[in-house]
Amino acid sequence: MPGLHAGIRCVADVAHHIACTLRCPSGVRRAAPAADQLHLFVSCAPMNIIILGAGRVGESVAESLVSEKNDITVIDTSPERLRGLQERLDLRGVAGNGIQPSVLEAAGARDADMLIACASADETNLVACKVAHSQFGIPTRIARLRSAELQQGSPLLAVEGFAVDAVLCPEESVTATIRKLIEYPEALQVLEFAGGAVSMLAVRVVGGGPMVRHVISELPQLVPDVAMRFVAIYRQDAHGNDQRVVCDGNTRIEPGDEVFVLAATADIRRVLDTLRLRDAPVRRVMIAGGGRVGLRLARHIQGQYRIKLIEPNRERCEYLSTQLGSEVLVLCGDATDEDLLEQEQVQDTDLFIAVTNDDEDNIMSCLLAKRMGAGRVVALINRRAYAELVQGTQIDVALSPAQTVIGELLAHVRRGDVEAVYSLRRGAAEALEAVARGDRKTSKVVGRRIDQIPLPPGAEIGAIVRGTEAAGPDGQPQPPQVIIPHHDTVIARDDHVIVFVPRKRQVREVEKLFQVGATFLF
Repeated sequence: MPGLHAGIRCVADVAHHIACTLRCPSGVRRAAPAADQLHLFVSCAPMNIIILGAGRVGESVAESLVSEKNDITVIDTSPERLRGLQERLDLRGVAGNGIQPSVLEAAGARDADMLIACASADETNLVACKVAHSQFGIPTRIARLRSAELQQGSPLLAVEGFAVDAVLCPEESVTATIRKLIEYPEALQVLEFAGGAVSMLAVRVVGGGPMVRHVISELPQLVPDVAMRFVAIYRQDAHGNDQRVVCDGNTRIEPGDEVFVLAATADIRRVLDTLRLRDAPVRRVMIAGGGRVGLRLARHIQGQYRIKLIEPNRERCEYLSTQLGSEVLVLCGDATDEDLLEQEQVQDTDLFIAVTNDDEDNIMSCLLAKRMGAGRVVALINRRAYAELVQGTQIDVALSPAQTVIGELLAHVRRGDVEAVYSLRRGAAEALEAVARGDRKTSKVVGRRIDQIPLPPGAEIGAIVRGTEAAGPDGQPQPPQVIIPHHDTVIARDDHVIVFVPRKRQVREVEKLFQVGATFLF
């Protein structure tokens, strides 16, 4: 079978390579045939994954995948960097140039299930994927690409080209995240599922909303026309640490709570209004840093908001001026300069966004802007220790480029038919979108009520999207049905099920629920 290679060791591996989100070398996902009558469930072995590049993104990817008991090998040109990783994580390091076949072979490419190329140079990642495909037949090849001209679906990335199955771009992921925060300034996170039909909101509750200081069971009476499902609530204890509280009908929503709620995307605005007073819409944006992220963001939002972009490098400022419209004011200066911020009236800024390459500068400029009167401040922070440190400070949102892209990557690693994954709370929790395949005999979820599904403790099914591929009488696609489930809601075949998992170690249990019997695959 062309999609399988010599490293397949058992029937579980066959199921894994055919049914999981991995792709065959042709780059086309195989559709699963109809189920037959055998009632057998498979369990997948750990994956053999090669990561090229031990920089910030590669390190975060390795840390996330090692914690899930995968067999990880990291290739990097720096032996010192590899030693540091090996001291902290249970993985193997191979020093060398990852585009050389001999180095890939030493890393175990002949038995690898996946290559994740996240070196700093696009060229290195492209060539590594091509070698991995043509020389070793690695089934899934993912590349980190910064160039806007190399997007998913480009003919250059097809099997005949560089053989890249999926593209990761942390800068684009961060930009998309910030754009959602600009659109919904009250939210901490806005995550979309099922092609945008459903969204999960992370919101810090503020007094004034109709649901505040009421129990969840009162929701239908307080907000009768908006269907939503609370899947998690985190509350600070006496020591200032966030603790997850039981989320059921008797739970009271208090000011200061961080809540995760699922609803139809069309209802996002009304959901936010139930939990806090509406903020003034964003009109003025100040961006600190004109690097890749700052430029991408300014390009996306220019013409919609009044933008000031601060960049300390004069040559870079001149380049930015040629790339952006006249409505964007490019300033040459230091975003931590109090006099500059005062001169540019930071106190009138609705949203201050620090996206330089320096974590300390981002933190300091955000704290300074907030103290001087900026409405909301968002800081780009690479180091996990810093991200945890600023939680609970005056910084409203701390974004990690690596964490924003981890979810895109995990969708290719998850067992079962997983369409989307989001890493939450700095990697401690996850929200995933799984497709219910099979029938009642070959699936543990199809044809069963929610209360009959053995979810791990704390995990919640927050939404179901039905009919994602439905067509009307005229053959045109029909909008899917969004179902906010109750305990007696029955899951149907091909439903897209949105699950919140509070602890990452519980993800495997959820994956097994959405795996089908082995004969369903053949």
